[in-house]
Amino acid sequence: WERCQPPGCKGVNTTAGQGQQVGTQEKQVLEDLEMPLARRETETLFQEQPETGNQYLEDALLQSYLKTHLPPKVLEEVNQDLERFGNRLLTTIKPLGWECELNPPVFRQYDAWGRRVDHIVTCSAWRRMKEIAAEEGLIAEAYERRYSNWSRLHQAVKVYLFSSLSGGFSCPLAMTDGAAKVIESLGIPGSLKNAFDHLTSRDPKKFWTSGQWMTERRGGSDVANGTETVARRQPDGTYRLYGFKWFTSAADSDVALTLARVVDAEGEVKQGSSGLSLFFLRVRDEEGKLNSIQVQRLKDKLGTRQMATAELWLDGAKAELISAEGHGVASISNMLNITRIHNAIGAVAYMRRMISLSREYARRRVAFGKLLKDHPLHMQTIARMEVQTRGAFLLIMEIVRLLGLVEANMASEQDQLLLRLLTPVAKLYTGKQASAVVVEAMESFGGQGYMEDTGLPVIVRDTLVLSIWEGTTNILSLDVLRSLTKSQGQAMAVFFSTVQDGLVSRILGKGWSFKPSSAPTCFQTEAAQPGKCCGGVSTPHAHQRLFWLQPGNADVSCSSTGALLIEHAARPDASSTDIAAARRWCNQELCPVATESENSSYEAEAALTDSALAYEGSPA
Repeated sequence: WERCQPPGCKGVNTTAGQGQQVGTQEKQVLEDLEMPLARRETETLFQEQPETGNQYLEDALLQSYLKTHLPPKVLEEVNQDLERFGNRLLTTIKPLGWECELNPPVFRQYDAWGRRVDHIVTCSAWRRMKEIAAEEGLIAEAYERRYSNWSRLHQAVKVYLFSSLSGGFSCPLAMTDGAAKVIESLGIPGSLKNAFDHLTSRDPKKFWTSGQWMTERRGGSDVANGTETVARRQPDGTYRLYGFKWFTSAADSDVALTLARVVDAEGEVKQGSSGLSLFFLRVRDEEGKLNSIQVQRLKDKLGTRQMATAELWLDGAKAELISAEGHGVASISNMLNITRIHNAIGAVAYMRRMISLSREYARRRVAFGKLLKDHPLHMQTIARMEVQTRGAFLLIMEIVRLLGLVEANMASEQDQLLLRLLTPVAKLYTGKQASAVVVEAMESFGGQGYMEDTGLPVIVRDTLVLSIWEGTTNILSLDVLRSLTKSQGQAMAVFFSTVQDGLVSRILGKGWSFKPSSAPTCFQTEAAQPGKCCGGVSTPHAHQRLFWLQPGNADVSCSSTGALLIEHAARPDASSTDIAAARRWCNQELCPVATESENSSYEAEAALTDSALAYEGSPA
């Protein structure tokens, strides 16, 4: 944006509508355009850069969520920490993140004298990000449990604020959190106590990051058939790993978890998932030499270029077996759940970042004689993205809340079933949502959105991986089915109960009315014909109908999100934008057959609501 900024003028270019009211700066721009070319200050397009402030203070939904859920004393301390962290993000972390983008890692295979060193060179900003992650407790916060079950929520919110400005460092943090969770789930055995302490340290000099090396040449998700790496037991009880890891994210990490097949006394290995075991290894020894690992090359990726992703040969890498032999997949599941939650947090963070920039740009860009924010259709687009982002935020926060209960040994069996069901659902759904929202938001900048030096394409590229990493949509859909099968349908029964019973109690408590369905449940597709609404909620005020449920289109992700938006809108101190977001989500996602004209979506009042939705929390 700075390159497009002319000296001495901070206006916004436009080509039409000079007769309408615009701001002082915009008027000056129009006058400049009327001058002969030789008298103009600049011959190039110039626009004012959208600026955002403290991300925490400008996120009204986040603040209201914490106020609703956290105990007063916890809220007071967390609020102070997040406001301070928001300032650090703006002044320190954001510039470092951009430096990481401009200085991606470089692979130096040989030194000046021909010796093979396989050195992955990262920039100073990337290394500083690691120090900041430790100082802020972006991993430690979840494991110190100083706020009991709310500690995980505190950590997740900080990661949410950090992700979109971190220059890709949120990825190694996700795997580090996952590795710490695996070790904790194993009871932190003595041999791994040192590693756990490093992974959860607040001391930048002691903090370690972890990789997870699962993907091999035959693919990533199908580890049962795709894992060729073998482990040979040594006389001292350790193992040596031999194999090729085709895609290893954060290859500059200190440690890693990986799967391999143990070679038996006859030199044979067991195929299938029951033949996989989980291993822990240090990437380098105390002298900084690679642990019998050769780096083949760095991957040339579409996005997340700030982070080193490599192809690795394990040629006798020393490792420790940390799962029961043949139970590697079950042991790694704890890591996958954590990284999927981080994936969803990152998705929401990127959506929020792009919308924040879009709405600020709309206050500066003049088109057809007025600011973009004064064009109802433009604001309707931003409001639609805002509703998507709010729903995704509440869904992932609900999952984090449940995880906190589990970690504090306060979760019921129903809570655990719901967490198991919603984790893959949230990951697959938010990954898809984020890709759509950030592309839509990029379009709201017009041609500027396509310019590399604005930084907007970086956000788009980095977002696109979120529907792929940690399982594609179809893989996660099958995982949802496995959770339903393993629980013999109890997970879905808990889901129905949570959504329906919770909705009815919240709606009645708010003073709204509920029109029940004659069908057994509004969420069973066999209960009614697709396209027919089977339940509705009405408010006693101007909004005649808050939402209708459509069995034909409702699914776990949409229904969960709708229920959480309604819950948030049913708070005693809920704002009009909270109600509008819930209403719009349910109309758009659960009952698209409801006509927009019936909901008065194009009337003047709706345009005002669009603006309120888009700018809540903004200094504007």
